[in-house]
Amino acid sequence: MAKTVSYAQWSLEPYCIGMKLRSLRTQKRLTLSRLAAETGLSTALLSKLETDRMIPTLPTLATISRVYGVGMSYFFSEPSRHTLSITRKAYLQGTGRALDSIKVTPLNAPEAGMRLAAQMIEFPPNGASSSTESYFETSALVYVLEGKLQLDAGGLHEVLEAGDCAYMESEMALAWSAGGKRRCRILAVMSAAPRTGA
Repeated sequence: MAKTVSYAQWSLEPYCIGMKLRSLRTQKRLTLSRLAAETGLSTALLSKLETDRMIPTLPTLATISRVYGVGMSYFFSEPSRHTLSITRKAYLQGTGRALDSIKVTPLNAPEAGMRLAAQMIEFPPNGASSSTESYFETSALVYVLEGKLQLDAGGLHEVLEAGDCAYMESEMALAWSAGGKRRCRILAVMSAAPRTGA
């Protein structure tokens, strides 16, 4: 039988009070029994509060807050920004693969105000290259997952192998492609909204 959730539990869920209680206790390096001694509350009650099996009353929360030295607003303030983007493995693997074109898989959903864009880029062997010529400035962190990556930037030609990592900040045109007879897969984290030339 499914557990029914009360309106109070549902409305308090976004505040993660149990998780905040547990986090405070572990940060202070207190055991449940030590916290029980400090607050006068039972260890069973404290355990239920930390695991969200019970909703704390305001007096109980005030008692615990005094021990931790935080105000009640700590438990009820809403974060100004919180983004969590999950890309499942099935999406990353895809179904069919084109052997002659670059495959770009976004790892986070683009949203207004997002500062970073993560992508998995797959280059076909001896095939197409990707260029950032249109960008005025490029900032990127690249990690080679598989194969070899040919990186060309302003007359410099580098080959990165699986496990190699490169960080770049450049105003020059950059181009990259598979550096061999095997495909190349990289993880690239870049500025989400690169500046374009005036």
